[in-house]
Amino acid sequence: MMNVRNFRWTAVFIITLLLPTLACSLTGGGDDEDGVDALPNNAQVIDVAASTALEPWLTQAVQDFNNAEVMNSAEEQVYARLTAVEAGEAAADMAAGSEAALWIPDDRVWVNLLADQGNAAFQDDCVSTAESPLVIGMWRPVAESLGWPGLPLGWLDIGSLAGDPSSWAYYSGGEYGDSLRISHAHPGLSGAGTGTLLALVQAAQSKTEAVTAVDIQQPIVQASVGAFESGVTWFSTGPDLLGQTMAARDPSYLGAGVMYENTIIYYGKGDIVPIYPLEGTFMADFPACINQSADVKIKEAAGLFRDYLLGEEGQTTAVAYGLRTVNTAVAPLTDRDKMHGVDLTQPHILFPSPSVETVYAIQELWQQERKDVNMVMLLDTSGSMRGSKMVNMRTAAQNFVSKMGDDDTISIIAFETEPQLIVDHARVGDSRTKIIHSIEELSAAGDTTLFDAIGDGATQIINTHSVEASNALVVLTDGEDTRSYRYAFDQRLIDLVNEAETAVFTIAYGRDADEETLRALAETANGNFYLGDEASIDAIYEEMSAAFGGAVGVGR
Repeated sequence: MMNVRNFRWTAVFIITLLLPTLACSLTGGGDDEDGVDALPNNAQVIDVAASTALEPWLTQAVQDFNNAEVMNSAEEQVYARLTAVEAGEAAADMAAGSEAALWIPDDRVWVNLLADQGNAAFQDDCVSTAESPLVIGMWRPVAESLGWPGLPLGWLDIGSLAGDPSSWAYYSGGEYGDSLRISHAHPGLSGAGTGTLLALVQAAQSKTEAVTAVDIQQPIVQASVGAFESGVTWFSTGPDLLGQTMAARDPSYLGAGVMYENTIIYYGKGDIVPIYPLEGTFMADFPACINQSADVKIKEAAGLFRDYLLGEEGQTTAVAYGLRTVNTAVAPLTDRDKMHGVDLTQPHILFPSPSVETVYAIQELWQQERKDVNMVMLLDTSGSMRGSKMVNMRTAAQNFVSKMGDDDTISIIAFETEPQLIVDHARVGDSRTKIIHSIEELSAAGDTTLFDAIGDGATQIINTHSVEASNALVVLTDGEDTRSYRYAFDQRLIDLVNEAETAVFTIAYGRDADEETLRALAETANGNFYLGDEASIDAIYEEMSAAFGGAVGVGR
């Protein structure tokens, strides 16, 4: 029986939002750009769930496969339908009953973990489709300031720099911010996230053989993971989103991010280079595993699509998207990619695939090393929020609180004609039910005092600020300010927001919201702007929950 662990949180700042942000149902549905819904009745459609790191390749491969009109033994055309979903998310979904014909996680351990959760349908027929090492993506000038490419860098080097701003200032010259800001994927969702933490354990233990759950409990391991995590400013739902996010900003926003080599090639364009850690790393081999509980025709169709991926056409496309081929008849990465910092002789040291028990154990350690979050949540309760807007907003906010860590603190300000503090810096573990009930009691009436609410929220952050916690301000509104008299959107308000190094997340809830102001506020505070509506609001809060390290994905 799966029991999702209650993860602790850290403040995290996302610059891009892809909706739906967490994976949709593995069985898919609705209109499809590949024309699945327009197929004749006898078409054989298969659902493929795959790591988001493969999304650029597989999006193209699915289109090419579908256009090739491949037939099964019954002379029915086979169509593939892709859902890009992280390994931990897929395992949680499939343990709960969702299905796919073909699953392509990062590593075989996720198939074994799903079996441990009660679904062994994917264990018996898995074949690697491509390879990509887990590397540290770093902006080229940042890497060069640290001695790259002449000086090898490792996991512990990055952790030391992240944990020691003075060392970072010495090596970087203070050009890229006061501290080394890094990111990696959520380890409960992503194989890349789990791999990051396990690679730190391997490095701290100076081991090339697989580490054990006992190794993870060693003080030196905990210290090394803690140092690395001290520099993590946000968690991505997966490596593909991390690659997009990093490429969209500059080195002062995010200096380094842990992702796969192919993601760096695809998004980095030579401006972001792969650092192959000197201690070693993991190699994702992306096994394509056929669901053995599916009927014969589905399994046949899944096999045909997998054969296509392994063939010369599919593998040539994989290489074009930065992956390492598993078909020796296909030429490897190009000279252009090598100019971008790719080294096919690396990594020199490969860590073995972890066990299911070490995956569980590293999640426990991850909980211990998270910073707590000090959050102030501003919720628009003006008259324009009446009806389903209010209902959906309340549900999303309640779900968000349900995933917070026990040691996190939250304040909630509801704003209409006047802002009202309805939850005052409550420790979530002591007050979770009460907080959720307070949100349920919200109703819509009055005007919109958006700027006064932001000022009050910033003041609340300042009054409750702690260097041991990360500070975040979440602002949701469906309109423009109509009544504020104490604050305006000016430099005074911006300075107040930034006084406690607060990360601001703003949500424009519907077409009437003041998108320009909300976007500007988020960007001035190293935060993120979300554009949402009633259909997407829950997904937005779910994305933020994952990004804060909330209780999503898999656990024991």
